[in-house]
Amino acid sequence: MSWFWFHLPLHLLMAACLCNSIKAPNTSSQQSFKTDLFNFYHSLILADGKETTVHLLKDIPKRYYFFLEEGRALSPFTITVTPCDVPIEWSILVHKTSASFLGKAAQGDHDTQEVSKSQRSPSMVSTIFNYKGNSVETYMGMSSHSALYMLEFLSTERDTHITVYLATDTTSGHLYPELPMDPRIDVIGIGHTTVTLTWKHSPSVLQHRENIQYCLLVNEKHNYKSLCAAETAIRSSGMKLPPTLALSLSPYLLEPQQVMILSNSELSIINKVSSGEVRQTCMGAKNTYTVPNLSPSTQYYFDVFVVNLLTNASAAYTGTFARTLEEPEPKVMELKDGKVIQVVLDGKKKKFYSLQYQARHKKIQFTFQLCRGQVRVHITKNNKIVASENISGLRYFSLKGKPLDTYLVQLRSEESNSSVKVQVSPHFHKPLFPLLPESLKIKSFSKLRTCNSVTIAWLGTQEESKYCVYKKTIEEDQVWMELQSADRCSGPESRHKSEKVLCKYFYDINLQRAVTTETITGLDVGTLYLFDVYLFGPSGIPVRYHSKVVKTRKKC
Repeated sequence: MSWFWFHLPLHLLMAACLCNSIKAPNTSSQQSFKTDLFNFYHSLILADGKETTVHLLKDIPKRYYFFLEEGRALSPFTITVTPCDVPIEWSILVHKTSASFLGKAAQGDHDTQEVSKSQRSPSMVSTIFNYKGNSVETYMGMSSHSALYMLEFLSTERDTHITVYLATDTTSGHLYPELPMDPRIDVIGIGHTTVTLTWKHSPSVLQHRENIQYCLLVNEKHNYKSLCAAETAIRSSGMKLPPTLALSLSPYLLEPQQVMILSNSELSIINKVSSGEVRQTCMGAKNTYTVPNLSPSTQYYFDVFVVNLLTNASAAYTGTFARTLEEPEPKVMELKDGKVIQVVLDGKKKKFYSLQYQARHKKIQFTFQLCRGQVRVHITKNNKIVASENISGLRYFSLKGKPLDTYLVQLRSEESNSSVKVQVSPHFHKPLFPLLPESLKIKSFSKLRTCNSVTIAWLGTQEESKYCVYKKTIEEDQVWMELQSADRCSGPESRHKSEKVLCKYFYDINLQRAVTTETITGLDVGTLYLFDVYLFGPSGIPVRYHSKVVKTRKKC
């Protein structure tokens, strides 16, 4: 690129850009001037004292200019560049001028031609700094006379964006929070599901405690060198992220893939991305923090950012990583013939549970009744897998082996508050759980609904059994939560007496006719009701049908 434009003061550069009225210098090539003009139009004057976001297209350089005027002896200035994704190349070039030279540049075409000749001198233009990488880099310079500076940025990997901050008034304070002399994060404690971190205070936090806070980023992939790099990575995983971590503290900004947790005045936002969870936690001015709810035997990466809440600018500590301890071998509970036990798994502290059974007969049967959540069952016999699947409703596993064979049952869940009932027995002819129909769904008949009654139906079996119907009113905004949190193992003993509608016995040898209906009367007009049916077998252990929500008519 010709350095013609480096010979113009700032006000002439801006005039050239806005008015499009500068004549080409009298050189042998008019095309060179047009190229320079085109390049200048695609360059910008860099704002002073303000963070500028720059979008870069792959392999297309972008240039920004700023001018330091004469008369500011030994004027310090700083330039901070923050890559938000891939490594970039950037450099600073300067063209130094004198007062007499500037006077010539403003006199007319003849003097402009002289400028064009003199600008060919290589001593007038120099590169004072260049860098390639993805770290946050700050250049600190000193200017003793008028000079025009050009910043050139280039991304060779892909389209990306960066932030640039120019400060020529270093007495007005810092846009970015300051880091301590030692910006490392120290790991001072590691557990099975926790890691405790500490770091030295930022001078900015000590001076402006009300406007500065620490924010922690936790992920399983790698460390991030800046906050905008972390946000870009999360966003590229397929989710829309609020503009910055410091401003993402409102629940109204959360996306469906985000979970907000408020505990002890600390706000955590968990982003569900394809590469795992990315947790963001802001803890005010505390410089020690214990990260909870981690997975055992997993490596995590920790980044701390000190964030200015007024300007939203941030500075990154040197990230660290740690691996949580392996989960201890779970205690194994012995199963006894015919005894039913209920196991609760919370998905975090107790993700899996182990049960052991030593057979006394060749044939045995495991029975699992899912009460809540999702549970996966894994059964081994003498260390060989014999069954593995997710449980739904009531599930039987009939297995053959030898007396004294050892069976190990492992129950696993990733959801909180999951539970399942387990029973093992060699007595196939005396099952504790009732014989089940093909479906546990309750059907309602829309045409038979009235203002005061509804009609429901459900399937029965070939075995005479007792069925009890219960009802209760429910609000529309409670339906989803009620259906999700229902304990399918709980019996009528957990219900209020006023909710009981009726109990009846029935069966049919012909399964095609093993259907019963009931019309429930005495209901309120235009009211939403939740209906439950409980099936009792010979042992008295109930099985709950899937709840049904029905609304009576408003007008009849």
